[in-house]
Amino acid sequence: MHAKHYFRLTAFAACVATAAASSSALAANAPGLFFDDFSQAHVQALGAQGWTLRHAAGHPGISGAQWGPATVALVPDPQQAGNQFLRLRASTDGTPQGTTQAQICHARKYFEGTYAARIRFSDEPVSGEDGDVVVQTFYVVSPLKHDFDPEFSEVDWEYLPNGGWGDPTTRLYGITWQTVRIDPWQAHNQAHQEKRSVAGWHTLVLQIQGGKTRHYLDGVLLAEHGGRNYPVVPMSINFNLWFSPGGLLPVSKSPRVYEQDVDWVLHAKDQLLTPLQVDAQVQALRAGGHTAIDKIAPGTPALASTCDF
Repeated sequence: MHAKHYFRLTAFAACVATAAASSSALAANAPGLFFDDFSQAHVQALGAQGWTLRHAAGHPGISGAQWGPATVALVPDPQQAGNQFLRLRASTDGTPQGTTQAQICHARKYFEGTYAARIRFSDEPVSGEDGDVVVQTFYVVSPLKHDFDPEFSEVDWEYLPNGGWGDPTTRLYGITWQTVRIDPWQAHNQAHQEKRSVAGWHTLVLQIQGGKTRHYLDGVLLAEHGGRNYPVVPMSINFNLWFSPGGLLPVSKSPRVYEQDVDWVLHAKDQLLTPLQVDAQVQALRAGGHTAIDKIAPGTPALASTCDF
């Protein structure tokens, strides 16, 4: 390479690095920013940073299934030294008492803006026979106080690798809810179905602003919803991994075990970030050594985040 060209490329790289560091400092101090890349030393440290691991029984999933801390772990990234993932783990032997499901929630104080997470979905269990109707998710939600609660708010990403709910097709759902009645089931929402496998790592983005919600998968806009389905109250940030009632394989001696990994999660309050801006924000934060930031104040009074829905 010509020396002059080499010098120019080196200078350009230095400028990029300087800009990234500057962007990182601004991002880290910006009001209305939440970011976590799950670098905590142990699972118990998640609680000190606002996360709740679900213990309570109830919807969604198998009635009588167990929830608890053993279903959530922090695991090293096999491809990148020093990085680690949040791992959700669910298992079943086909019986309610032999079924465990996983959920983790962050405080109920999030409303309009941009939500994003980098997630690894899977089409097959890590052990046991494949075929249970398993649901792998990233979503924001408020409590459902009663049937057809008009204040209920929820925006979802849900992946069903083995189909379910009357359709055997592998698909990714992008859903914005108005309200629902659990039993007997009656839902009012808008949904997009991406009918293909999305096994592997993906960046999921939700935008909620100005009466519209938008679902992006790896930078591609898949759905835009709005109208009466638009959220109306603050929500919590959630990841969960659960089995659909009526969708379990027959009872077996060996449990079927599924996993879902999360690399990082981000929320920018009242800001519409494009997927490219989300990626740049995350890179800048990591370049600056920022692993967990919460600049979003709770409401007055603070709303309870019970992590049971």
